[in-house]
Amino acid sequence: MSQSTAASRYAKALFQLAQEKQLLAQVNEDLREVKLVFEKNPEIFQLLDSPKLEDKEKKELVSKVFASIQPIIVNAIKVLIDKKRIHEVVSMIEEFIRQANDTQGVADAIVYTTHPLTAEETGRISTAFAAKVGKNALNITNEIDPTLIGGVRLQIGNQIFDSSLSHKLAGLKRTLIG
Repeated sequence: MSQSTAASRYAKALFQLAQEKQLLAQVNEDLREVKLVFEKNPEIFQLLDSPKLEDKEKKELVSKVFASIQPIIVNAIKVLIDKKRIHEVVSMIEEFIRQANDTQGVADAIVYTTHPLTAEETGRISTAFAAKVGKNALNITNEIDPTLIGGVRLQIGNQIFDSSLSHKLAGLKRTLIG
């Protein structure tokens, strides 16, 4: 989703509130889950954006669906409903996560491997690559990609570190063929 000024303002307000209440880590974690809910269940988003439902019903739905998350997040989503900006929710979450990551010296990373990573492997990758990008740690999401043949490919923002066997074979092929 595109980043709008409104989403940035809502994210900043939520970020400041989370910091004041010393809930930054919990809110950050909960927002990642909320983002997944909206991305994997577009029908929820469609219901919240539908003019057929009244705002009161939309807010009740939000309270039920997100009952287990931090109340300040539920309230932020309700404000978006009131202001007719529910379409900004994912952009707001992405901006909040970016601000939280910057404050905590953390970066999000996607690690592509041929098999699921163990906790030890995840920790070693986080330690090794966080320093390369000037961060304290990495939030790692492990994606399985059997086309790699072996090794890992790591994406941190717009940087890609590729030590996969398929990448090395492609390089060898370019060298041999010219």
